[in-house]
Amino acid sequence: MSTSGTASISKDKSTILQEQKLQELLFYLSIHSPFYRELFANHQIDIAEIKKFTDMSALPTTSKEDLQQRNNDFLCVNTDKIIEYTSTSGTLGSPVTIALTENDLNRLTTNEYNSFVCADGKATDTYQLMLTLDRQFMAGIAYYYGLRKLGAGIIRLGPGVPSLQWETILRLKPTAIVAVPSFILRLIKFAKENHIDINRSSVKKAICIGENIRNTDFSFNILGKKITDAWEIHLYSTYASTEMQTAFTECSEGCGGHLQPELLIVELLDENNQQVASNMPGEVTITTLGVEGMPLLRYKTGDICMYFDEPCACGRTSLRLSPIIGRKKQMIKFKGTTLYPPALFDLLNEMEEVLDFVVDVYSNENGMDEVLLHLLPSDDSKACDDRIRAHLLARLRVSPQVTYVTGEEIQKMQFKEANRKVVKFIDRRI
Repeated sequence: MSTSGTASISKDKSTILQEQKLQELLFYLSIHSPFYRELFANHQIDIAEIKKFTDMSALPTTSKEDLQQRNNDFLCVNTDKIIEYTSTSGTLGSPVTIALTENDLNRLTTNEYNSFVCADGKATDTYQLMLTLDRQFMAGIAYYYGLRKLGAGIIRLGPGVPSLQWETILRLKPTAIVAVPSFILRLIKFAKENHIDINRSSVKKAICIGENIRNTDFSFNILGKKITDAWEIHLYSTYASTEMQTAFTECSEGCGGHLQPELLIVELLDENNQQVASNMPGEVTITTLGVEGMPLLRYKTGDICMYFDEPCACGRTSLRLSPIIGRKKQMIKFKGTTLYPPALFDLLNEMEEVLDFVVDVYSNENGMDEVLLHLLPSDDSKACDDRIRAHLLARLRVSPQVTYVTGEEIQKMQFKEANRKVVKFIDRRI
């Protein structure tokens, strides 16, 4: 089986490569980055002493708040070298602008090329992109450039509109799609309602973005099972963020997203900023390698994952990340129970009585977390309501508030004008 990038070189060689690139990054930041130059001075950091991974614990971490408050101070080049402006989606707080140079775009292209190769992509494939390529969305442009480098066919259709997606699939016969998993369920529903035999379609694989399709043991979660039970299609999960300008993508083994060690150093840190052991949850903390415009050093993403460092059956030796367990700042403490949105999403996805949902969290008068579930029910009967409430209580052991909404209302909540992604979680806590 083919492998890509440096993901299949020996761990010793990978370590040497990364530590060399780390030293180059520190030198570059000390000269070109106003933010990191100040950080090194304030913490009396001698970058010449940072040579090994074990030395990195001496370096302060960087937070999303730093990026939000001092966005321009992270820029390491003159504005005339910036080719592309992208931004984060602003899931937690205000969006952050990430500026890319020509070299950064080339790096992004290589990253996504490696990702598609990891997910068994070939030049003979045609990919239908069911996501936005506008609104400063880095992922959309990354997929496009990566597929160009791969030599595959590209259909830029954009998000939503199941009828148009299916009309295009039946007409142009793509072999693969790039889509949000919950939207793939909408494709399946439309196909059933319109007597389209999805298993006779040309589409044989899907690159899944933005939502988990697996549990932490790599088995399919409810969303993944619903898709694969209805559609004989190979799913590949991905994990990425605008800030890291890099993706972790599954191979055909489906056992975690592979690190591209030439592009990124990843640490998983505990509450004391210490590296956790493999198979233990920690906050994904990244150091970008080879980024020219806005490189980041020990940047805490807020995502909680586990890592696995034994070689993969595909032949790659690089570290692999589990699906996201949750986001640190989205953790919910509800009536003594700790909840993460992905676990709530899994629960709601498995209920036949719930067609769609939005999870709404806010603070009550005592400053405690409250959970309000906006649900689109399968029918308006009391029996349906009773089944929903009983299932929630049995699985959560607590009873969140439930309100029922129409299909039109849930669409308005999920697809807000300023958002590029489907909104399934609203955080209104103080």
